Amino acid sequence: MPGPQETVYYKRSRFSTRLPAGRLYTASHHWLAEESPGQWRVGFTKFATRMLGDLVEFGFDVKPGDPVQVGQAIGWVEGFKAVSDLYCVMAGEFSGSNPELDADITLLDADPYERGWIYRVLGTPEPVSVDVQGYVEILDLTIDRMQKKEQE
Repeated sequence: MPGPQETVYYKRSRFSTRLPAGRLYTASHHWLAEESPGQWRVGFTKFATRMLGDLVEFGFDVKPGDPVQVGQAIGWVEGFKAVSDLYCVMAGEFSGSNPELDADITLLDADPYERGWIYRVLGTPEPVSVDVQGYVEILDLTIDRMQKKEQE
């Protein structure tokens, strides 16, 4: 398990978080961490877990070894609010889900950037993935849109 890493503190409106700097992020609020060449762990960002609400269950429609593509629905997550599709943010081979989540799904929210990862893929991240600074810009735009909607 990697040791402490540099984080970027983010605060805007009523939302704050610490974002690990050495990862890729997507506009769909996922993070990707390369564990070894081509092997990636994928999880929800703190922003995603906040928007989804309390998660109670999840499942996958793919098995380890199955090919996956960016944008492919590979499973689902269920919260108290709704059931949402879980989309892949990688292209390659599905390596499996996080077994710790089977025992304690609250890790998704309690420790989203470490123990709360969702799945692994051997392959390549979606081409439009960004670094932590790019994700800060995505968060700014997302929160601006939400605030504008609240004012309408």
